[in-house]
Amino acid sequence: MLVVEDEFLVALGLEDNLRSLGYTVVGPIASLAAAVSAASSERIDAAILDVNLAGEPVYPAAAILAERGIPFIFCSGYTGSVRMPAEFVDAPRVAKPYTSRVIADALADLIGSGRGPGGSDRGRRDVAASNDM
Repeated sequence: MLVVEDEFLVALGLEDNLRSLGYTVVGPIASLAAAVSAASSERIDAAILDVNLAGEPVYPAAAILAERGIPFIFCSGYTGSVRMPAEFVDAPRVAKPYTSRVIADALADLIGSGRGPGGSDRGRRDVAASNDM
């Protein structure tokens, strides 16, 4: 699982959560340049991408993942207000702050379904944060 997140504490929490769910984590990666490199070359099954990396949108890395057929989830505190590029309007999104349960459910949906961003059977999915842990 590739983790692209520039907020240190959020990244550590997400990494810990993913490891507890049984995932091997690549990252966390905090810059767009490193995210593009990892998206291009790492052997991964899926990714969680923070939309805004220190003021730079993560979309170039997402485009590489989409080309490679690797499913991903966008995470952002701005999920409802950020205008997504047309090629990513159907990509699943998780709003920050999120819980461990929300991430687990979103990944189960993403990976369990075998559907990635832009797939013909994937509608836009915003996963609201819940209080379940």
